[in-house]
Formats: sequence, structure tokens, C-alpha cells
Amino acid sequence: MCGIVGIVNVQGDHPITEEMLRQMLALIRHRGPDQFGIYLDDRAGLGSARLSIIDLSGGQQPIASEDEGLWIVFNGEIFNYVELRPDLEARGRRFTTNTDTEVILHLYEEYGPACLSHLNGQFAIAIWDAREQTLFLARDRVGILPLFYTIVDGTLIFASEIKAIIADPRVQRAIDPVALEQIFTFWGTLSPRTIFRGIVDLPPGHYLIARRGRIDVQPYWRLEFGAPTEERREEEYVEELRDLLIDATTIRLRADVPVGAYLSGGLDSSTVAAIVRQYADNRLDTFSIAFSDPEFDESRFQRQMAQCLGTNHQVAYVTHADIGRVFPEVIWHTEMPILRTSPAPLFILSQLVRDHSYRVVLTGEGADEFLAGYDIFKEAKVRRFWARQPSSRLRPLLLRRLYPWIAGFAGKNVAYLAAFFSEGLMDTTAPDYSHRPRWRTTSRTRRFFSDDVRQAADTLAQPTDRAPYYPEAFSSWDPLQQAQYLEITTFLSQYLLSAQGDRMIMAHAVEGRFPFLDHRVIELANRLPPRLKLRGLTEKYILRRVGRAWLPDVIWQRPKQPYRAPIHRSFFHDARLDYVQHLLSPDQVQANGLFKPTAVAHLKEKAQSGVRLSETEDMALVGILSTQLLVERFIHEFRLPPPISEADNVRVCIRNGITVGGTYGI
Repeated sequence: MCGIVGIVNVQGDHPITEEMLRQMLALIRHRGPDQFGIYLDDRAGLGSARLSIIDLSGGQQPIASEDEGLWIVFNGEIFNYVELRPDLEARGRRFTTNTDTEVILHLYEEYGPACLSHLNGQFAIAIWDAREQTLFLARDRVGILPLFYTIVDGTLIFASEIKAIIADPRVQRAIDPVALEQIFTFWGTLSPRTIFRGIVDLPPGHYLIARRGRIDVQPYWRLEFGAPTEERREEEYVEELRDLLIDATTIRLRADVPVGAYLSGGLDSSTVAAIVRQYADNRLDTFSIAFSDPEFDESRFQRQMAQCLGTNHQVAYVTHADIGRVFPEVIWHTEMPILRTSPAPLFILSQLVRDHSYRVVLTGEGADEFLAGYDIFKEAKVRRFWARQPSSRLRPLLLRRLYPWIAGFAGKNVAYLAAFFSEGLMDTTAPDYSHRPRWRTTSRTRRFFSDDVRQAADTLAQPTDRAPYYPEAFSSWDPLQQAQYLEITTFLSQYLLSAQGDRMIMAHAVEGRFPFLDHRVIELANRLPPRLKLRGLTEKYILRRVGRAWLPDVIWQRPKQPYRAPIHRSFFHDARLDYVQHLLSPDQVQANGLFKPTAVAHLKEKAQSGVRLSETEDMALVGILSTQLLVERFIHEFRLPPPISEADNVRVCIRNGITVGGTYGI
């Protein structure tokens, strides 16, 4: 895993300096502190901050093709590179390293952009064709790894993180009110928008080609669902998923450094860890989060699973004060406002992993989205069932079985549940039927927006900015598949894999690997009969069938408990947090102009009083605070660290008719 940066003159002839590339790399040093590399010519500059995992001594980037016409910098891992290399060698391609990076480069020489269909991995790729003056950027199928870019004065500037892009003084640093509205509705922006005006992400499953003044963005993979091509016995589906998960997990153990695993105490991460113990010889250390607040703590199940597996288990014990303490650094890494504090404990956990000399961990992300693990899928199913007999007094009672993790929810009376969930109940053909209650609830946080933000969002927003993209086949999919599509496209990449995944793990130079996000697993999951994913109100039914062969009953039979972390108690406790008081003060709220000072003051007063906040109020509090932090760190007080220097392990390759392959600091 690494971080990459680059500057390419698509139009015009603006100077591209080595100093600027060094400055950009300094801002993402945390992603790859082991080695740095720079390529520079008259039209393009590329940079890499490398976290060494494969071919530790020989894999320094950038890597060139045999004739030095192509140059690559790469962030990620290609897990099937071992299988791809022999065919490339048979085609006459010569290798100078043992890396997956060089496999990508030779695949691109053979197939061009079609090379992406050969890759099983997680990646952000940049290839510069010096002969054709063409830049190729690509991002993995579901957006595990980030890649951002902007265009200023005919120059395309890209990077793994936005902070490296805004190192260029030509790039404007301003909050996009439309993106802010999206976050306070969907929990994340709708790709390709980011919270910063004019800076976009390359959408998952897409590539970009910049050539001769033109920029073209195209999809190479799409999220698709559909009926199974043939009805098979349940056991056949179980066996196919089991075999794929074993392979997806074991190939993700390929590394020249030890590989650990996260262990949450739930079905997903326990299945991954169990596969490692059952089918690989690797030593396995496991890592988990324990909360001082029992409402959020799952450590009992983590300990049981670790004992069952016989792993060396490490625990990050997290208090309310810990979350408040690290929160400013969390927002520096998320580069976006968030509505939950959940990334903060993961930030602390990745530090624990690094402290134990691990650089790679396996995690269970993706199972809930692709195998229907979330309560929102069950909620939609209950609401559709209720809609068939809307006057029924019994059917709304099923809603009490949902969201047991929300305090007092199961005890709500039927009238309350009916009032809350009945809005839009009969509109079962609406494309957003499954997510409408969540989005409606979250959007209530927008009442804290200032009038200026509301007006700017209304002025700038297009219709496509206020609703997800629905593919042509969407209406033909099963209701569960429709709900999964919305969860994956609005939540998985845009929030979960970013704010809780890549950014928190890479903050401490640790690489996360995700067996459930192997595209073969995804494609099988998407063609499974819906009844094998959500059986009645039993989530991830088929994964329970797979996991029970390896897991204790208490784990595979356990209902889903979503990962959460305390919110308002993390910012208002015995130890006063000066940054919270400052950023939520009426003067500072007024100065930034994004929220209503009086409304924020009332929310702050309520949180300080110790009164339990509602879910919406908790989301509003952390959303406002994280936005205020973002403005302070990235707009008002953005600071550039010293550029990487000759004291760092850096290689510079300059191709301008004078030098190629010059090195410094090695």
C-alpha cells in the first residue's frame, strides 16, 4: 500500500517542479514512510510514498517499462499477480522486480485499459505514457482505495489524498455547499463530488485518460444484480461461497511481512480469521476494540473467538475521552465531515497494529453490504410486508425486532413506530423506498445549516446531486437487490471504506485487506437468490451456513450488532476539550458561516447538561463539529510540512534529455 501524487499538463505548458512533488509527498508521508520516488519530464510529474509489503528491497517506485516509455506509480495490492506473471513472461515481457506493480505495467502494455479486467485487487493506478503524452488513472471496482483530482489552468493534479492536491497554491480551498448537503443526508458525498469545491474523486470501477487536451472518464466494471442464471440447490451455493471465501482470504495473505486480522466479535471478521487458521500456516495475531462504555462494547465475544482460534490477541481499550482526544486528527485524515465518531476508535486500533510491528490486517468489511447484513434491509422488508395490510395492528410490531442497539427502541409503543415508519409506506415502487426513512432522519440535521448554505446549495445543485444514480436495470431487480445497490453506492465507498477504512488504517501506515470485497465474491453474492441472503429476518443466512463449520455457536448464531462508538459523551465529560468549546462557540460558528449559531449553542448546551441526545441530535453534533474542524485545518490554518528531502529514502528520475534514473538519498 502506498500513496501516489501527480501533475500533468493536459493543456498549456505550466512548470512542473520537483519541489512541488516533494511537497505533495510530504503531506501523505503517513501512507508510505518507507520509500519515496519521483518521475519528472517536461509534461508530467509522478510521485510515490511507499509502504513496503511485497519485494521489500526491489520494489521502489516509480517503475518504468523496458524502453522507459511508460512509468507507473501505484497504490494497493494485486493479489493474483503471481498467476498473471507467467503469461506475461511467455509473451516476452521482461521483469526487473518481483512486484505486483510491474505486472500491472506489462499488462497495460499488452492490453491497454482492458488490463483492469485481469486484476484481482484493490488499487489506485497512475501510468504516464511519455511517448504518447497520455495519462492513465484507474481505481478498483468498489473504491477500496481513494484517488482524487482537479483541473486548474489546464493542469490535472491528482493524489491519494486531497491534502496533497491543495498543496498546489493554484487550487482553491473552499467548502462545497452541495456536498455538505449530501453528507448531511447520505452520510457521504455522491461520487464524484467531494466536500471541496472543484476537487472530485475518480468513481469506483472507472478509469481516466488524459490526452492532447481531452479528459475522458469511463467505467470498466459495473455493480449488477439479477436473477440466478439457473436454480441450484442451496448446498451448491453454500459450497461455492465457501470455496471462494477460502481463496479470497488465502491470496490476501501474500506479503513479505506478517499479516494480522481485525476481530470484532461478529460473524464477518470471525469467518476471515477462522479461514486463516484453518487453511494457512501463517502466524496470526488478532486485534480488536474494547469500549469502556458497555453500551458499545463487544469484547466478550472477541475474547471467546480469539480463544477459540488460539491467536495472540491485542485489544485497544477506548474511553470517551480517547475519542474526543484523537478526533481532530481523525478529521485531518477523513478529509470530510462525518456524522459518527466510529472512525476514531479505528484510528486508535490501527496505531495498536503498527505498535505491534504489523503492516497488514485482514478485515470483514463488505459482508454486510453484499450478503445483506444490515438492519436497513430487514426494515425495508417489514415495511413492504406491512404495506400489504396497512391497517394491521400486528405487522408493525415486527419493527420492534429491529435496531436493538438503539436504547429504548424495542420498548417504543406501536403508535410511535407506526407514525415513524408509515411515511411513504405505500409507495413501494419508489426507487429509494428502502432508504427513505434513514435519509429523511439524517436530513433533519440540515436544520442547523445557515441560510447562506441553504441558498447556495439550492442555487448550485443539479437534480442528480440530490438523488443517487439509478441504472436502467434497477426497476427489474428484487427489492433486496435495490436496497443493496443503494447501500453500496452511497455508503460503502463514500463513507465506510473511506472514513472508517483506508483513512484510519493508513493514518498509521497499515494496509487493510478485504476478502469479502474480492470481485469474485461480490459477483457471486449479487447473483444469489435473495432468500439465501435475507431468510425471513435472519441476515446473512448463507454466510451463517458457511461459518458454522468453523465458528462457535455463540458467534455464528449471534444477531448482527453494528459497530458504533459514543458521540456526545466523547466531547462533553470531566476533561474540558478546548477545541470543542472554541469551534462550537457562537463567534466561531458565525465566522465560518455554515451553521446557525443560536441553534448550535442550544445543541451544545443540551449535550453539556448530560441529557441523552436523540440519534438525530448526536449526528448533528458530530457533523457540525467535524465540519468546523475541517474548515479550521484545511482552509483557515492549512500548514505545509517540510518537503521530503535528501535525508529520506527517495529516488528521482528526470527525463528531459539530460538525466534518467538519477538518485538521491539512497
